[in-house]
Amino acid sequence: MRTGKVILTVLCVTALLTACSTSQKHSSSSRYTQSQDSAPDRAVDVADVKDAIPRVEPKSRYGNPASYVVFGKRYHTLASSKDYSDRGIASWYGTKFHGHRTSSGEPYDMYQMSAAHKTLPLPTYARVTNLGNGKSVIVKINDRGPFHDNRIIDLSYAAASRLDILGKGTGLVEVQTIDPHSHKPEPAKRTVLASKPKVAGIQPVDNVQHKNTEYKPSLYLQIGAFLSRGNAERLKTRLSSTELPGTLQISEGLSGQKPIYRVRIGPLASVESADKLTQFLADQGIESPRVVID
Repeated sequence: MRTGKVILTVLCVTALLTACSTSQKHSSSSRYTQSQDSAPDRAVDVADVKDAIPRVEPKSRYGNPASYVVFGKRYHTLASSKDYSDRGIASWYGTKFHGHRTSSGEPYDMYQMSAAHKTLPLPTYARVTNLGNGKSVIVKINDRGPFHDNRIIDLSYAAASRLDILGKGTGLVEVQTIDPHSHKPEPAKRTVLASKPKVAGIQPVDNVQHKNTEYKPSLYLQIGAFLSRGNAERLKTRLSSTELPGTLQISEGLSGQKPIYRVRIGPLASVESADKLTQFLADQGIESPRVVID
């Protein structure tokens, strides 16, 4: 089960709406009746739950402050969701938050295709693809979260179920926003056996529900990116005597037509390994490593 989910109270009143949050560990006076999140008491078949339908609508009045603070960290809301694409770790949230207000003001319904994101404007529609099996859903992002290291999106129970990540609690996903002005309704989906997707830009065909793909994404933690290879080498040397769960390596790429040197650790065996490594690195003074999926 995912941890660290926070649903922001809609009418948090502060001078600049920049410090609106609720505690990760709720007291007896919390507005939530459950202290821990969970799945429904009995299995619920969500196979027939439809994808969210992208439509043009105004931004939430309360869900889009220029910035806000949760657990001492400031997040900046993006001005636009256009052409946003990212890969990372998805978690999910269930009964604890069911029926409560989301940051956009809508009630959270765990049986609908919705999600939470830290910086995308509310609402935003996005396609979320499980990189391990090629399955994808369209969700409406109407809430803030997950406020947990190494997570990029919190999915509703229904969305997580459709993507087959309920059992593990997390999954490696790609998030691609959808422009409702140009979106066209999809034809009915059919089920086929899919071959290995291309690593660059994994995008299942819209009318196909993929199963049993052979592609297995690799998980890394990027702990630094430098314009100077010497700086990258020094960071690598600093950690070279430390027992790490993956290979310490320097990956060379381009950023703005200039060489950039990224220090990474991996591939990692699991999300749990990435979480433990993140904590270990924090103890070494290396904050906020970035999840990278190849």
